[in-house]
Amino acid sequence: MQSPTPTSIRELLFLLASIFVFQILLILILIAARKLKRQQAVATHYPRIELPPIVDHTHAFQLYMSGEELFPAMLAAIEQAKEAIYLETFIWKGDVLGQKFKTLLERKAAEGVAVYVIYDGFANLVVPRAFKKFPPTIHVLRYPAFPNPLRIFDLRIWARDHRKLLIVDHRLAFVGGYNIGELYRTHWRDTHVRIEGPIVSNLAEMFASQWNRYSRPRQRMYIDLDLQWQTTVRVQRNDAGRLMFPIRTMYVDAIERAERYIYITNAYFIPDRAILEALVLTARRGVDVCILVPAQSNHVLADWLARHYFEFCLRNKIRIFTYRHAMVHAKTATIDGIWSTVGTANLDRLSLAGNHEINLEMYDATVAEQMEAIFRCDLSNAEELTLEQWLKRPWYTKAAELVLSPLWPVL
Repeated sequence: MQSPTPTSIRELLFLLASIFVFQILLILILIAARKLKRQQAVATHYPRIELPPIVDHTHAFQLYMSGEELFPAMLAAIEQAKEAIYLETFIWKGDVLGQKFKTLLERKAAEGVAVYVIYDGFANLVVPRAFKKFPPTIHVLRYPAFPNPLRIFDLRIWARDHRKLLIVDHRLAFVGGYNIGELYRTHWRDTHVRIEGPIVSNLAEMFASQWNRYSRPRQRMYIDLDLQWQTTVRVQRNDAGRLMFPIRTMYVDAIERAERYIYITNAYFIPDRAILEALVLTARRGVDVCILVPAQSNHVLADWLARHYFEFCLRNKIRIFTYRHAMVHAKTATIDGIWSTVGTANLDRLSLAGNHEINLEMYDATVAEQMEAIFRCDLSNAEELTLEQWLKRPWYTKAAELVLSPLWPVL
């Protein structure tokens, strides 16, 4: 076998570099086209339903599908705090709503409440530096924006803290897809859940674990919690620092158990082989598999990489619905009226095998009933994508999808 010559190696490298440059140019063109299109009016209202609280023998739940309902509830919970507030968020904008949270946390800390805050440094680079300055009464952890140059080959340090979690007095907690900001309050359709009960101690422990791993030794927090084994509600945590990613396993296991239907809503649907195979095999045995995604998300590349999977899904009896007139950012699923999940993990590589994420896994028929009602409400603002319709898309669209498809490991 003839070994490659230096000339052939140079030609190969030139070809790969040319493809990469072409991909970057294509992405820039798509971003520019999206910005021009978004100059049109953006919808601030979308269909929603009233969701009553749910109480079982151990926990109380409240589902939110609107930031206009969620954020007042979060602020009210903070206002009532007597002992401790733990807030962890991916994005915290320095706008009117962001300032409301900051001002209230500062006041509660001045009153003697222990206030701990974690935010992702990279996701908040565009937030004014002055907004990210807190008084010494608030304990703040800025998850590192950039990796240590001496550890660039350690995949764990490239992870982002994508979790959104609020815990008050070890008594109640909020978890879901909502970041903090006016954009999310008014323009985005997302899902969050408030929960009270024994599982809150587990969530508090996971906050403390994250804090202690990435803070300085003298800043460590020590809390005495009564942790319990849970059967109807569980917390699944992707811990990039320990290369543990159970949320992916949770999804595969739940999908493979489905007997009647699967309703998934996800902002960035770029499944890996295991998730995609589980969905296809489940749909082929007659389960109604429905995936709701944004018609246009806030990430152009994510949209185009997701489209690469649409034809394969449609040919294998997976139904795809596209949400219109607003950005649907939820990361939820419900199966067979029994099992549901609400959390921060998208169905893409970054969430399933990269970032720090947190999802609640709930085995509760009433929760599942409300999750199904939310899904049906969302479908009233969505269009089903058919295989016939998808195959008729323009040739240049298909070409762009093909050119960009090798980039799926990035997301």
